[in-house]
Amino acid sequence: MTSTAADPTPRAGMFRSLRVRNFRLYVSANLVSQTGTWMQRIGQDWLVLQLSGDSGVALGITTALQFGPTLLFSFYGGVLADRYDKRRVLMLTQAVMGVLALGLGLMVATDAIDLWHVYLLALGLGIVSSLDTPVRQSFVSEMVGADLLANAVSLNSTVFNGARLVGPAVAGALIAASGGDTAPAFLVNAASFATTIAALAFMRVGELNRSAPVARSRGQLRETLAYTRRHPDLILAMVLAFTVGTFGFNSQITIALMAKEVFGLGAGAFGLLSTAYAVGSLSGALLSTRRSTRPLQRFLIVSAVAFGLLLVVSGLMGDYVAFAALLIPTGAAALVFSVACNSFVQLGVDPQMRGRVLALYFMAFMGGTPVGAPLIGWVSERFGAPWGLIGGGIVCVVVAAAAGAVLSRGRRVRLELHVVPPSAHLHVAPARLPDRVAGLAEAADGAVPGEQTTRDPVR
Repeated sequence: MTSTAADPTPRAGMFRSLRVRNFRLYVSANLVSQTGTWMQRIGQDWLVLQLSGDSGVALGITTALQFGPTLLFSFYGGVLADRYDKRRVLMLTQAVMGVLALGLGLMVATDAIDLWHVYLLALGLGIVSSLDTPVRQSFVSEMVGADLLANAVSLNSTVFNGARLVGPAVAGALIAASGGDTAPAFLVNAASFATTIAALAFMRVGELNRSAPVARSRGQLRETLAYTRRHPDLILAMVLAFTVGTFGFNSQITIALMAKEVFGLGAGAFGLLSTAYAVGSLSGALLSTRRSTRPLQRFLIVSAVAFGLLLVVSGLMGDYVAFAALLIPTGAAALVFSVACNSFVQLGVDPQMRGRVLALYFMAFMGGTPVGAPLIGWVSERFGAPWGLIGGGIVCVVVAAAAGAVLSRGRRVRLELHVVPPSAHLHVAPARLPDRVAGLAEAADGAVPGEQTTRDPVR
């Protein structure tokens, strides 16, 4: 059914997708819920450091358990998204995550918590989140439609990072005011899930852009893998997502260890460092709202390289203020890449495949965390906290540069630098062909290989 609430012609404007009532409801509730989620993340990391004697490995294991289920269950979340009513599935997953947060808060409040309890609850949260994420991401397109999808994805990330800006600071202050007690952070998060459930319940179902449900059948995973193999652009996005997600997106570990080991500071300072990273992330998400078309492949590569370089420089900062300041552009680069990659995938698949391909994408993005998080924790513990940032950044740069070399093979690459206004433009063009061959190529298709056309890729 076509939404009657959205204008089918995209207009300029950073918040144009908010014209859709259902999306406004969702975004408002999501801001509250995500703030609670970030409070729990800060509280959980600090609790693990308290229970483990500041062990980077224990922090990495907790993160791995929370994101490890992505490898096993995300695809089933994608199947749920393509097969069932996404709104009802989300109401169920949000309720279960709220119960898990409540359980953790009560165990800490009654002093009945041990490290293995945190591991177990992190695993449970990871399983539910792995089912929830593909459904939630594909539900965005169902609320706003294809024309507003790029803007809606960016705004969703803006809300996520606005919460990331507020949540860690509130959690750090709350933990510090409670004398190091993390229970209030978990209890606030448990209550926040009620807002999302209420928003989903009050949506106008008739205005959702539902795609035809996919029938139950065998071989749906093979079908998804075959579909992805036929689209090299999706493979590029997933390779970059895997690399950056595994080795670069470990701020919950690296920032906590830098705060404790390098600067010798407490929970309040940790929360402020996380807030600095979130300021950059929010800026990057807001910049991304200007996009109305599918990103180019080379944009993904350049943004991944920029993020990796900023990670390396961040690890070299030995001063607290300098480190906090550099976290702002690092967070911005992280979100520019993340939003672009998400939009690139969502706008490049058929609606009936979107849930399953997004599940595969998030398996790539977060599935490497069970390896990357403990590895980064071990590197930080063995060689020092800065090397968790430096090592992860180097891997991101090398892989993204290699992907760029493959993309530019057989093509002419030119970098233009302008002083006024300051800017850089990377131009990729096909290798020069004989005139007759070039003429035939132009007659057949005017598009440059490796470039994205301006047509609507959602068929």
